[in-house]
Amino acid sequence: MTLMSFLLIVIVFLAFFVFFSGINPQEMTIFFLPEQSVTYPVTVIVIGCILVGLFIGYGLHLYGALSCLLRGWLRGRNDKRSKEVDEIYREGVGRLLSGDIKKAHSLLQKAIDKDPGKTESYIAMASVVSQEGDLDGAVVLLRKAKSIDARSLEVLFKLAATYEKQGQDDAACKEYEDILEQEKDNRKAIRSLRNLHMKHNRWQQALELQKQLLKAGLSGNRIQEEKQTQLSIRYEIARMDLEAGQFDPAVAALKQLIKENADFVAARVTLGDAFQSRGNVKDAADVWQDGYRRLGRSVFLSRLENLYIQQEDPQSLLAFYSQALTARSTDLVLRFFYGKLCLRLEMVDEALEQIYLVENSAPDFPQIHILLAEAHRRRDRTDEAIEEYQKALGVDNQLNLGYVCDSCGRASREWMSRCPQCGTWGSYSIAFRKLIRDREVVPPAAAPHGA
Repeated sequence: MTLMSFLLIVIVFLAFFVFFSGINPQEMTIFFLPEQSVTYPVTVIVIGCILVGLFIGYGLHLYGALSCLLRGWLRGRNDKRSKEVDEIYREGVGRLLSGDIKKAHSLLQKAIDKDPGKTESYIAMASVVSQEGDLDGAVVLLRKAKSIDARSLEVLFKLAATYEKQGQDDAACKEYEDILEQEKDNRKAIRSLRNLHMKHNRWQQALELQKQLLKAGLSGNRIQEEKQTQLSIRYEIARMDLEAGQFDPAVAALKQLIKENADFVAARVTLGDAFQSRGNVKDAADVWQDGYRRLGRSVFLSRLENLYIQQEDPQSLLAFYSQALTARSTDLVLRFFYGKLCLRLEMVDEALEQIYLVENSAPDFPQIHILLAEAHRRRDRTDEAIEEYQKALGVDNQLNLGYVCDSCGRASREWMSRCPQCGTWGSYSIAFRKLIRDREVVPPAAAPHGA
């Protein structure tokens, strides 16, 4: 406002005051206590009220302007500090990803000191101290982050994972349950909690979570995978029922599993075991014979062999092999187990015929040489038996024992400077080195006198 404008306003105000005073010469008495009063012309009181109103309005305007100015200053200061903390945090995370743990620790601690309310800094710092081997420190940091933002899924997942690394599975379960209270269909939390229950054989709880997972909306191959997992959990429940003596519900559950998935090997094996435990030899044999015809898995042949030998009924097993070989003449696994049975029954010539047929048709493997060695031993062919035992053990006439990688366990007949499987240099050593490396030397006991 210019000076002339201000003077014009003053002149107009004074003129109005003089005019108003002239037409209102009366006075007004105002009592502000029972016996206390003041008397002023009406004009003065009116003008005074106007001035008081203007003063109050100006004061409120001034207060608002100062408050806005102060808030802007504080906001700018906070933004500047937040920007500075973000830069330190990003640099610390960058150092962490680069593997510079010491520098990352220093930067992230600085970020926490400048802004103790930033949960991301605690999460990153927890990763740093975890890599330093201080899992307890990581838990402390993550619990601090949780106290700041108890609904942060990232914090809860990190805390649960750290508890799992510590072996505190119950505490990890509690964190996953907290996540599911917020998001009941969180698939990662459901799957992780289910896995922990499976780890501790809490199969009923695992089954409930598996049902919840399938309802959460999976797609593609994942659905089939999770359905198979549900079948496996149901199998474990049936197996536990069987161990607890609940025969009928366990058998019913196993039959239902086989009906839903005919390729479920474990269910067929356990169903046969259940029948055998009750003395139902025929039912057990039928289950295992049907299992081998359908699936061709060797465990069924092992079960059948033990069953019939225990029952002193090898003729029934020989009849089964005769029928099976007629239907599956090219089945080398069947011929291998038939040869093994013949060896147990001292039918050495028949055993050798089957074992030689398998040896000529299949790649070399130690078990075939063990059977051949046993067959030769029972025919008193000592040299041939020793040769086969050497082949089974991987030992030649020079007694080369072979080497194994200490890092990944890959075997090799010759020493290698670098393991082709895991890429570790200088890791090959004699196969039994770890077994005897730290053992004390113990002299053999003295032979008895006259021995």
